[in-house]
Amino acid sequence: MKLKRLSRIFLLLITTAVLTACGGPSGHSEYSAKIAAEAADIAVGMVGKPYQYGGNTPARGFDCSGLVQYSYAKAGKKIPRSTRQQRRYSSSISLKNAKKGDLLFFNQQGKKSSHVGIYLGNKRFVHAPSSGKNVRISKLSGYWQKHLASSRRLK
Repeated sequence: MKLKRLSRIFLLLITTAVLTACGGPSGHSEYSAKIAAEAADIAVGMVGKPYQYGGNTPARGFDCSGLVQYSYAKAGKKIPRSTRQQRRYSSSISLKNAKKGDLLFFNQQGKKSSHVGIYLGNKRFVHAPSSGKNVRISKLSGYWQKHLASSRRLK
């Protein structure tokens, strides 16, 4: 009888450990979702800041990956600096499963995943588009829909 009870306790502990390690059924823990949503809100707060190649601060301006890195850092998560590294540091998800704070990668000018933005929901995203423009919110339609390479979730 005592052995049966110990077996049940052991099974319960193993099950709890497995579910905790996976972040629950969705693979996107509540903690990660909160940070992602906060990063998206921080990026929205940067709307109007100028595009600056290599920029990653409000004072200097932002390029696309600098905006993503800055926003996540302010939300409490350190991530890589470049678009390529951010892509590697994330996992592919379907656009229909994208949540606020997930990343959208775009192919531009023949370059794979050369642009990144932060998904806001309702097919909208915030990004630092290019020289001469400011951080803005865009709709995932037309040009942006055509050039969407992948939607991804940070690890």
